[in-house]
Amino acid sequence: MSISRLVLTGTLVALCLGRAGTAQDSATQATPAAPDPAATVAYIHKGWDELSRSMTDCHSLVDVKVTTNPMLYLPAEIVMPDAVKGLAAECGVKVVTLPKRIMKLGDVMPGQLMAPGLLYLPNKYVVPGGRFNEMYGWDSYFIVLGLVADHREELARGMVDNFFFEIEHYGAVLNANRTYFLTRSQPPFLTSMMRAVYEDPVSFANKAAARAWLERGYALASKDYETWMRPEHKAGLTGLARYFDLGEGPVPEMADDSTYYSDVIRWLVAHPAQNPGFLIKSQEKPDANEVVRLKKASCDVTSSQVCMRAEADGFRLTRDFYEGDRAMRESGFDTSFRFEAFSGATHHYAPVCLNSLLFRYERDMAHFAHLLGRVEDAHMWEARAKKRLAAIQQYLWVPKQGVFADYDFTRRRASTYAYVTSLYPLWAGVATREQAMQIESKLNLFERPGGLAMSNTASGMQWDEPFGWAPTNWLAVAGLVAYQFKDDATRVAGKFSQSVDRGFAKDGTIREKYNVETGNTDVKVTAGYKTNVIGFGWTNGVYLKMAEITGAGSQP
Repeated sequence: MSISRLVLTGTLVALCLGRAGTAQDSATQATPAAPDPAATVAYIHKGWDELSRSMTDCHSLVDVKVTTNPMLYLPAEIVMPDAVKGLAAECGVKVVTLPKRIMKLGDVMPGQLMAPGLLYLPNKYVVPGGRFNEMYGWDSYFIVLGLVADHREELARGMVDNFFFEIEHYGAVLNANRTYFLTRSQPPFLTSMMRAVYEDPVSFANKAAARAWLERGYALASKDYETWMRPEHKAGLTGLARYFDLGEGPVPEMADDSTYYSDVIRWLVAHPAQNPGFLIKSQEKPDANEVVRLKKASCDVTSSQVCMRAEADGFRLTRDFYEGDRAMRESGFDTSFRFEAFSGATHHYAPVCLNSLLFRYERDMAHFAHLLGRVEDAHMWEARAKKRLAAIQQYLWVPKQGVFADYDFTRRRASTYAYVTSLYPLWAGVATREQAMQIESKLNLFERPGGLAMSNTASGMQWDEPFGWAPTNWLAVAGLVAYQFKDDATRVAGKFSQSVDRGFAKDGTIREKYNVETGNTDVKVTAGYKTNVIGFGWTNGVYLKMAEITGAGSQP
């Protein structure tokens, strides 16, 4: 790499990470200010532009997770847009066309491409922040909610249009628009995003434009729904869905956390009673025969440096663990102990969260079909929702405990791991009134001084106790409102908002997650993503929505 390219790359990384490091450094030198919601809101108003990316901005192309020269991939079936033509010279990016048209996930595998890169999207979008410098599948729902609340309708609609583009040209809503995500999606919030935009009175110039947009979106959402109906996503014979990634071995995006898989191995070795068969014996430097064995039993050390490094104490991780690890990342909850150690058994469960989301997706599609005058379609979607509801009640509702719980369809038993996603059925409209009352009575399992924790198990992982996240706090609050538990909703919304305000007063930043036990940004994670990323898109959006619940009057 030339000196000029090296300097440019360093500059792009700095732009990607933003100005927050400077703000944090200076803030730690001064006495922390008192929490000021108005200051938090002002930061959010400004933050949308700082977190916005487009194909014409050089810093959109940077990927600090994978240390390669920037590459931008175009769909095989489109002509190179004019805006892209100058990127090679301006940004030092290589523009490449995908080898063929993608109709569904897995049609083009990441390993078939010369190097990882960004997948082209036509419209500006908001990224989460920090190392997450691309448009994410489920983050974007909460971002879109915030954009609509903050009167940034054009940006919100452009993001949903980008998801339509992904479905058309990359086969589905992706985990994010990077080539190494061509094998998996993320929690299905597309129809919820569509409703947020369509139902906003100023998103469209007139009713004809709104209807045309909904027609297009309905067709593409139908296609995206088929992703979750594929055999790979079936949870055994339950009639429910599971998370699953079509790729193999360790995920490439962990290249910037070279010790994660080794840390997992060391923990499992030290805690044999909690190892459900995720380890196999292996040589540190495998010979030719060992390489062949590992390709079947673990991962391919010849094609993945992440795989090669994933060794410790004479052990490697099994192929089944990597399947679960990848499925966990499609769930968005990476990492917790919800699905056994490090959630390595995610693909063996029918999760409450996913099936609640799909129930709401089906109900949304029935609603769209009615709006579009497609009566037969509406009946079809309603029948699908009714069938899923029956399966949820059969397999995921545990009457003796009065909770919705994930179901291990391989061992035919409900999980006993308390997890905040047990409130998703309120948001999705799955629960009966009686079930909702039982769920509400167990809020104390998760409620802490700073909001709702992910679980009541302190595993050391970021998606477990004592950490609370904007998306799950919002879905819980919105679900409580839907079932008329307004006092609970207001209380939880206030607690989480105060955590955000305290964090902002301390260092002038908004973070991806919070310690809800202490009600601040003091986050110490033992393995996996150990940083508390600054930005942060979904926290910004949820903070504005929480203000609508608490009556804090955050709107300008």
